[in-house]
This record gives sequence, C-alpha cells and structure tokens, in this order.
Amino acid sequence: MDGQQGYYVTTDDVFQKLLHAYTITHAIEDRNGLKFHVNYFKAAGNHLPKPGEPLAQQAVVEAILAKHDGATHHRRFNAVLATASINDAIAYYHLFKEVQGRRKKEDSNFAPLHVACVFSPPAEGNKDVQQIQEDLPQEKADNQVAPDEKKKALKAIIADYNKQYGTNHRLDFFDLYYQDVQQRIKDHKYTNADYPHKHKIDLTIVVDMLLTGFDSKYLNTLYVDKNLKHHGLIQAFSRTNRILNDTKPYGNILDFRQQQNEVDAAIALFSGEKSGEAKEIWLVEPAPKVIGNYEKAVAAMEKFMATKNLACEPKEVYNLKGDSARIEFINRFKEVQRLKTQLDQYTDLNEAQEEQIESILPEDQLRSFRSSYLETAKRLKAIQQKEGGGAPPEVQQLDFEFVLFASALIDYDYIMALISKAMGAPTKKKMTRGQIIQMIRSDAGLMDKQEDLEAYINALDFSKGLSEQAVKDGFQAFVAEKNARELAAIAQKHGLEPAALHDFVEGIMNRMIFDGEQLSDLLAPLDLGWKARTQKELALMEELIPLLKKRAQGREISGLSAYDV
Repeated sequence: MDGQQGYYVTTDDVFQKLLHAYTITHAIEDRNGLKFHVNYFKAAGNHLPKPGEPLAQQAVVEAILAKHDGATHHRRFNAVLATASINDAIAYYHLFKEVQGRRKKEDSNFAPLHVACVFSPPAEGNKDVQQIQEDLPQEKADNQVAPDEKKKALKAIIADYNKQYGTNHRLDFFDLYYQDVQQRIKDHKYTNADYPHKHKIDLTIVVDMLLTGFDSKYLNTLYVDKNLKHHGLIQAFSRTNRILNDTKPYGNILDFRQQQNEVDAAIALFSGEKSGEAKEIWLVEPAPKVIGNYEKAVAAMEKFMATKNLACEPKEVYNLKGDSARIEFINRFKEVQRLKTQLDQYTDLNEAQEEQIESILPEDQLRSFRSSYLETAKRLKAIQQKEGGGAPPEVQQLDFEFVLFASALIDYDYIMALISKAMGAPTKKKMTRGQIIQMIRSDAGLMDKQEDLEAYINALDFSKGLSEQAVKDGFQAFVAEKNARELAAIAQKHGLEPAALHDFVEGIMNRMIFDGEQLSDLLAPLDLGWKARTQKELALMEELIPLLKKRAQGREISGLSAYDV
C-alpha cells in the first residue's frame, strides 16, 4: 500500500526466480519429520458418507474408544480430536463422559480415557482472548452466537478438569488453563512410574486450538471430524509427525469425513517440484505391504537360525555360539519388532489381516522371543560397559533400542494387578505364575525390577488371595528385606557396622549424590592408613556400585563415576 493506492505484487514478481524451497516433503525425506498413516474411516452399514459429510458423533466416539489404545501404542502417546465448531466440541465432550461412564458401570476393568476440551471463550473486550482469537477464525465466529451458552459450557468443562487434576483454574484466567492443558499433553514424555497416568491427558477435543504451532513428540494421533484443506490440513496433520524413536513410526490420522481428495490436493500443493512422487514420500506403505515385510523379516530370522542348525524357537536363541551370532540375532529380531510395532499402530487392519499377522508369529511366541532378545542384549551390553573401547567393534556399535521392547501397558502397576488377579482359586481366565514371569522377562521397561519381581512371585503362595495393595505392600517389604540382607553381607565382609552402611547407602539414594567425604567417614572406624584405606574404598565400591545402580533404576547418581571404572 502507498497511501490510498494498492498494488498486487507477488513474490514471483519481486524475485522472478525461486531462491530456495524446503517443503514438508524435503523434511520427511531428511527424517526431520515422520510420514503419515491416514485411515479414511468407514462406519458399518450400507450408507457411505460423501466427502466432507459428518458421521454421527456416537459412531465417532465408539470408533475412537475402539482404536485409541492401538493407535497410541497402549497410551504411550496421546491424541487430538479436531471438531468443526465449538458446539460440536461441547457435544463430543459430554458424549465421551456419557459413553465412558456407562462402560465403566458395565465393566469395572474398563479404563476411561482422560479427556480434556479446550476452546477460546467469548472475548467480551478481553484483550488477551481477542489476541488469541486472531488465529482462531472458527472459534471467533462461533462465539458471536449464544456467547453465554459457550461460557457456561466452558466453565463446566474447566470445573471437571479441576476435579480431575486437582487444579483451580477459572474462566477469567483462561490462558493459564490453556497452558496447563498443553503441559499435560507434553507430560506424556514421562513414564507412568515417574509421573502417574492420572495426571496426563489422553485425548484433547479442540476446534482451532492446538492445530497450528503446538509441538509435542508424544502426540501421535489426530482424529478429524472437521473439513480441512490446503495449509490448514497440512498444519493439523503435522501436529502428529514429530520425530521421537522407533516406537513412533509415523503420524496417525483417523479421518471421519472421507477427505482423501483434499489430502491428495494438499500433498500436491505443498510438495514443490516433487509433487509427482510426494504421496510415496508422505504416506506410509499400506498394511498389506508392511505385513509382507514383516513376514519376510520373520522368514529371514528363521533362515538365520537354520544356518546355525537351530530351530527358530525362543529357547534355541540361548544355544547360539559366539558374539557374532548373537549380534546377528539381535539385529534380525530388532527388525521383526520394529515392523510389528508399526503394524500395531495401524488403525485400519481388518480381521483377516490381524489373523494373518498372528499366524506369522503368534503373540505368545513373539513375547518369548522378546525375552530371549532381552537376555541376549543384557549379556552383550555388559560386555560393552565392562570392556568399553576394548570390546570387539561389532559389540561397541550395537544399539539395542530397548525402547522398542518397553510396553506402556505392562508396567509395575499392571504386573501387581495381574498377580493379585492370579491368586486365589484357579480359573481359566487367570494367568499362571509362569505366564506372568514370562511377561516380565519380555518387557524392557521392567528390566531393573525383573530379578526382584521374579523372586517375589516365586515366593508367593498363589492359593491364597491377596488384594492389589497387599501385593504391592508385600513386594516393597520383600525388596527392603532383600536389600537389607545384601547390605548386611557386604558390611560383614568389609568389617563395617550394618547400620552405618545402611545409612550411607540411604543418604546416596535420597540425594542421588555420591559424597567421597561420607565414604571416608564410613571407613574411619577401621583406622586404616591411606594406602590400605584406598584399597578398601575400591573393594567396597566395587560391590556397592551394582547395588546402587540397580536401585537408581536408570537415574544418574552424581559423583559415582569417579569409582565406576
């Protein structure tokens, strides 16, 4: 603009020649973003909705509840539901409450999704809300109609949120509520052991919010019940495709409005000179192709075992001779698990495909192979840690990717619940002692507790019934007693008072700091010369370091590295 005179000038007019273009296609090719798996959901029945035509909200809610655990890798990740209007968002919020409440009454084992809902309130002169709504055109328009109803609904939603999470948010300070929602979505990065699941959000219902600019590596799924196109579609989809690791193979899109034409058009529009091959770059391979790759990976593992004159069975892995053979098994089974993880998150598998996947490698056998993998990996990792640069090059270079073998479902609380259910009078539905132990062995997330859990389970009398809390209390007492015995044995061996050694270890674990001066104080009653004291310190720490690391469960103890050689 120049005064009252306006000119229509494009970047093409100014620069003539394109200086540089880095599109989302390039980002995906460069592994700066994930591909997308798009499922155009079709409801049961004869009526096929036209592109852009909404399904009944009840059908959408039922589909989300059916597919969410698979799509999000058993809630390791979380999701956003994009709706077409504030009224739709409110209706969905109440429908989830109703449906989940009913299911909980019908089945006490049903675990409801933690559902939040966020949309901007009527601005009513509030400058902060007005600023927020500059980028929220649908919400800004919706709030012009029946604003008091929108405020009332949002107040009730915030009240539910406060009750769920123990917060004290108010509509007057909407931005603080919005920030808290965003933080709880991001808090999925913490394991349930470090930050209980009750504090997290599984599903956030939105209209315009969170669909642009918001980034969380642990958001992997977008449910779409609004019409999207062009830049808005790409922006919304891109909330799901932030790089993490192989447990997140792609961004998951479940579209309830049959918008394949719009998706294809957006891909072509934003792919620059690579528009001809963009779909192959943007979108993951269809399920039949990945199932085929999975079958080939399993066949390759079978062929490898045959070359070693071994059957392709989990127990035979322990008969592999030499580190080279064990390394090859590690790499081959890692590929099997990577493809299985990818298939587990496909939301469009039909019954025949699920049966085919199961027939390739039955779930029980797959779990046993995971156990064999973890035992073999721990053996090789010990060589890595002990020998360091002196280990064979192929051992040094191994990446075990334990994250692929850690389930978000099978955690400490889950195992405690299984043990409780397994005790008492036997029934066909209960798991046996051996099955629970096998499950523990197959999950990398329980590696630090595996030895103690197995010992505890084997010591229990399964003919007696125990509540879940009693099982937990019993395990804590069992571990405390076991730790006390270990420390007492070390104290006796080194001529120390058991109580003094116990206090020394507890002080380290409480602060997660190793203090050399406190070690000197611990050994002071022995009245040793400096040379003998140094030797005693080294001998004592050689036994204490494994114990301290085990109790730390992956956390770093500051200062311990001075003795960790």
